[in-house]
Parts: sequence; C-alpha cells; structure tokens
Amino acid sequence: MFFECNKKNLPKWWAAVVLLAPITSPYFIFKSRKTEGMILFMIFLSTFTAVFASEFYIYSRMKEKNKYAHLPPITRQVIRLSDDLKQTTINLDKSLVTLELISKVESRLKELKTTIEFIEKLRIIMAKNQASIHRFVKFTTDYKSYFVKKDLNWVYQIQLFYTNRNVLTHYKSLEGYLDNFEALLTYTHTNFYNITQLKTKEHLNNYDEYYLRYRRAVDTHNRFNVQRIEFQNKFLHKYPDIKPYLPGKRQTETFKLWE
Repeated sequence: MFFECNKKNLPKWWAAVVLLAPITSPYFIFKSRKTEGMILFMIFLSTFTAVFASEFYIYSRMKEKNKYAHLPPITRQVIRLSDDLKQTTINLDKSLVTLELISKVESRLKELKTTIEFIEKLRIIMAKNQASIHRFVKFTTDYKSYFVKKDLNWVYQIQLFYTNRNVLTHYKSLEGYLDNFEALLTYTHTNFYNITQLKTKEHLNNYDEYYLRYRRAVDTHNRFNVQRIEFQNKFLHKYPDIKPYLPGKRQTETFKLWE
C-alpha cells in the first residue's frame, strides 16, 4: 500500500491506516485502483475470510480444550471420566440396538458371518464401557473425602447406579447372551451344509444343544434387563440430573430369538 501511495502521489497516511486497520483496505483499494479494484477486493475478501475462519477455529479449539481450566485438578479429572463414561455408554447403547436388528437375520452364510463379526466388535465396545465404569468408580472411591467436602453429589449418584446389583447382573447376563449367541452362530456357520442339507443326526443334535443354551441365555438376559430397567426408572426419578450418564431408552427392548 505504501508503494501505491508513492507511485500515484496519494496520501502516505493511507498506508498507515491500512496497516493499523486492515478492515479498511477495500476502501483504499478502490480509491487507488478503480479499474483493478474488484480483483484486489476479491483477493482481500478471500484472504480476510480464510484468516478469520482459521482464527475462529483455533479459538474454538482452545476454548473447548481449556473450558475446565479454572476448576481444581480433581474436579477436572472426574468431569473427563464422566464424559468418557457417557460416550462409551452411548456407543454400547447404539450397538445393542444394531445387534437386535441383526439378530433377526435369516440363516444364510453371509448373514451368519456378518453377525459373528459384529458381535466381536460389540465385545470391544462393551469392554471400553466396562473400563470407563471401572475408572470412574475407582477414582470417586479414592477421592471420596474430596467429593463429600465439595458437595458433589452427582458423582456418587452415578457411582451408586453402576455398582448396584441390578446393573452388575444385567452386564453379566449380557456377556452370557453374547457368548451363547456367538457359539450358536459359529457352529451353524461352520457346519452349515451338514445342518441344512445333509441334516445328519449328530449335527442336528449338537445344533439343538447350542440353540437350547442360547435360548436360556436370551430368557435370562431379558429377565435381568427388565429388573435393571425398573431399577433405572426409580433411580432416575430420584436423581434426574444424571440421566445423560445412564443407558438410554433404546436398551429397554428385549432380545428376540434367532431362528
């Protein structure tokens, strides 16, 4: 801009104004280059927009990263643990809904393989959820005196839920359901031709045994799931503020039997 002012004998203070207040650049661009002003203006506008967007993005990231910076370290840590617990619970919730849909598939090799692979992925998701529960419960137990002093009741309300017998039994029955469902699907997939085409007595008897175990696991899980739901509804009625950290309503569906 200083070069343009010298070249066209324009006021030198224009360059200083542009340097100190870049937002005024379009005005002086039009004044100095009337014919080429639009092109320069578009270059300026593009650059200004890109810089503004970048600065806003960086600011948002920094603000999100440091939103708990004003809190004590223990409080920040428990918030991070609770957020992790919330996310892993949501992930497990969605996966169980998907499993319920997949469990209705017909007995075809492709669908059997797909369901077996999904159960393997679901086990990983469930393990992450269990790990986040364990970390949260251990941390809140270790710093019990601190949370009592700070009157952070919501911390213990979450802990009470996940250490309750109904919830623990529900998770255990879910593991049993996955074990028996996967065993049934694996045996069926491995011996598909013998079961569906040859129908040999040995393979049919083995299939019936796997299916019987699977059916018992379904009934057991559905029964304990109902108990967990009843407990969760009463718990939420008493402590409504912790609803985001508990299993969602989508986990209230009972598993249907696979045919």
